[in-house]
Amino acid sequence: MNENKGEVLIGGLVVVVATAFTIYVMQVAGISTGSSIYTINAAFRSAQGVNVGTDVRLAGVKIGTVTAVSLDGETYKAQSTLAIDQDILIPDDSALVVASEGLLGGNFVEVVPGASFDYLVAGDEIVDTQGSISLIQLMMRVFSGGDDK
Repeated sequence: MNENKGEVLIGGLVVVVATAFTIYVMQVAGISTGSSIYTINAAFRSAQGVNVGTDVRLAGVKIGTVTAVSLDGETYKAQSTLAIDQDILIPDDSALVVASEGLLGGNFVEVVPGASFDYLVAGDEIVDTQGSISLIQLMMRVFSGGDDK
């Protein structure tokens, strides 16, 4: 009977550790368990470095994630869908910028808020977007001494 008590105790400990690990992973990955979101759309000329799961930040604070990225066959732009926390109101004249965390860091989508008193609602599209800047193209401009064509 002592062996069964020990096995039950070890099994319970394994379940507690697995549950704690799952909660930790969900928090790190930004997977919400009950908070409500709304989605907005944006088209980027270049969404290099932006994938499903990329952070959406406002003033350096994560407010959402990228949930879809696809190519529009007519405009040849990267169509993106962003899931934003329901509590965050974004002015409808805001801009989106694909920014980098540093030379070796990853990319994120930064919301540059506008000054409008009207806010985006689910399904709206942000028109003012700036795609990512290629480090190689930037270096070519610096070393060539001007504009590249």
